[in-house]
Amino acid sequence: MEIFRALKEYYWQDKGFLWGSVAGLAIATALGLVYPLLLGTLIDDMIVPAKFEGVLGLSLIAVGVICVKAGFQYVHGFSGGRLGNRLAYRLRNASYEKLQQLSFSFYDTARTGDLMSRLTADIEGIRNFIGFGFAQLLNTIFLVLFGFSMMFFIDWKLTLMTLVIIPVLGFIAIRFEQNIHPVFRSIRSVVGRLTVSVQENITGVRTVKSFAREPFELKKFAKGNVDYRDNHLQLANVWAKYFPMIEFIANLSVAALLLAGGWRVINGSLTLGDLVALSGMLGLIVAPLWTLGFQINNYTQSKAAGERLLELLYQPISVKNRTDCLVLEDEAVLGHIRFEETSFRYANRDDQPSALLSFNLDAPAGSVIGLLGGTGSGKSTAVGLLLRAYDVGEGSVTLDGVDVRHIELASLRSQMAIVFQESFLFSASIRENISYGCPDASSEEIEEAARLAQAEDFIRELPLGYDTVVGERGMGLSGGQKQRIAIARALLRKPKVLILDDATSALDMETEHEIQTAIRKVMAGRTVFLIAHRISTLRHADEIIVLDRGRTMQRGSHDKLIKLPGLYRETYRIQYADRPEELDAAASSSKSAVERRVTG
Repeated sequence: MEIFRALKEYYWQDKGFLWGSVAGLAIATALGLVYPLLLGTLIDDMIVPAKFEGVLGLSLIAVGVICVKAGFQYVHGFSGGRLGNRLAYRLRNASYEKLQQLSFSFYDTARTGDLMSRLTADIEGIRNFIGFGFAQLLNTIFLVLFGFSMMFFIDWKLTLMTLVIIPVLGFIAIRFEQNIHPVFRSIRSVVGRLTVSVQENITGVRTVKSFAREPFELKKFAKGNVDYRDNHLQLANVWAKYFPMIEFIANLSVAALLLAGGWRVINGSLTLGDLVALSGMLGLIVAPLWTLGFQINNYTQSKAAGERLLELLYQPISVKNRTDCLVLEDEAVLGHIRFEETSFRYANRDDQPSALLSFNLDAPAGSVIGLLGGTGSGKSTAVGLLLRAYDVGEGSVTLDGVDVRHIELASLRSQMAIVFQESFLFSASIRENISYGCPDASSEEIEEAARLAQAEDFIRELPLGYDTVVGERGMGLSGGQKQRIAIARALLRKPKVLILDDATSALDMETEHEIQTAIRKVMAGRTVFLIAHRISTLRHADEIIVLDRGRTMQRGSHDKLIKLPGLYRETYRIQYADRPEELDAAASSSKSAVERRVTG
């Protein structure tokens, strides 16, 4: 029960509903045991002696018991429903809140479909058990206690004979749970993988169809579906093995009671009414014992679901606020960024070299810094450390002289805005997407940001303009259009530090130039980081840093780097191979610089 003790904080505050559900079901069950007694009384006191004047009164008592029992069943259903729904509400909120708190490193390996499965199917499994299954499991115990107590009162010898089944059924139930729990654990895992497969396929359906990979996707899904089927077949085998055994033993006890009790009735040592009452009570006790396997099944499912939920809820947060963290005042922030001997290695890539090694940078407020390098060179890692998506391994990153690890996360990130290469848009209107970081922005401010991002023209051409709802992840817009909306979203925030992570890669050269001109105007006095593969994006930066495998290979302005042999000039030569006049000018500049050094 460790799983349910760990989840106690989510349902124990409603323990009144829990006990109400248990008590309501227990009393309703106890009242159900009155029927065999009434039937025994009817036989012994009225039918056998032919005294029928009391039948009406006995019938009214039975009707009264039925009404009271129905009332307590209502209490059970009402209390269990309230308890389960409130538990699910709190668990869902807590899980979603934890997802918001988890660091970037968690999402580096997390699978969306699996997380969705935990927040839906797993929570539902817990809700059903805590709300109703737990009460039904306890009710089985109460029914056995109440039933055998009443049977013992009627005839203790026959009762002791039937009690033999209880330890046998208990042993079978324990073995059943031990065999079925690993199966349910596996089923939950397979459901998560299937959800991931469906989610990825739907999200990437255009890629799938473009490459005609539908057969491959069908095979991949079929493999997961086969695993799901095989697990359920294994589950069915466990059921097929244990359920008949439980039913056989339970029915064997009924047969033994009828045989022994019938013989005593014939001998006159037991009345017919008592035998009918005992038989009826044993039938009421045996019925839930038959379903004990289903209740254990329900318990085991919820246990497996609880393990997966607790795995999420107890997931460590690698980047979090310190107890004495600093809250920045907007007016006091300048935007002076420094990296000092900064090194970093991703936690899940221990077999790979550092993503950033002894990185140094001094970016005064208002400067424009360019980062150039191939994939895996460390560009995005550097700005990730600035955002404190990850904490540095060695060295430090400071904002206006304060280590970012000492600044409250929300306060730090409120001073920054970032535009990623893959622009994400929500399923909402364009107006809502642009104002996502500034929900109180006026229409004029939103439209001004769109003009600066060169997005207004195409927005005005849409059917509803700024109120046009874009599809999931911005479907319906081109890559360049999504990037411009994302840039508008960042500019609207008027951050002290703007980060453009290859944010203009989907734009043509002319539009990129216009956006850069607008950014230089609106970001005057603010610090800008430009991450790009294109020289044209970086050539106007105050300082360009060339990275390769986490190491700084070159640094300087465009005019300086173009004169020096190295990665920057090689990249420039490749990108401008179809514009020889640019290359000739660069070569002449480089030759003059060499001659000046020689003559000097």
